[in-house]
Amino acid sequence: MNLRNLAPTLAFALIAGTSLPAMAQSVEQSPPGGAYKAVSSLVKMPDFVPGLGQLFVDPKTLPAGPFLAYDHDGKLVSTIYMLPIKDMKPKMSFDKLSAAGGAVDHVSVTYNAGHPGVETAQIHVILWHVADETKVAK
Repeated sequence: MNLRNLAPTLAFALIAGTSLPAMAQSVEQSPPGGAYKAVSSLVKMPDFVPGLGQLFVDPKTLPAGPFLAYDHDGKLVSTIYMLPIKDMKPKMSFDKLSAAGGAVDHVSVTYNAGHPGVETAQIHVILWHVADETKVAK
């Protein structure tokens, strides 16, 4: 990833994310340790977001994250980056985003018009650690 092309907020989030694989053991089950806080305790959002799960983030990495998402059983299912569109630049590369859960089964990229905590348009890059994300849809 070429960090020179990233906006400062996004660059910090991606740099901070590079230490996540070393912490994989401590984040496999909810709640994660360290500086991570439930997103629902930081902004007006439900504790469990259908399709994503229960979200945790280190507040210092907002708005981009990484966010850790857990299923109803407390198992880590994905690592999510919420990248503000205003910070996007031509030819940006996201080929080396760090994933807290280690192995990534597949990636989803979706547009979001904004939500509590990040009201501006954004791209969600979801690094799925499970083969079938439909189990967190409930």
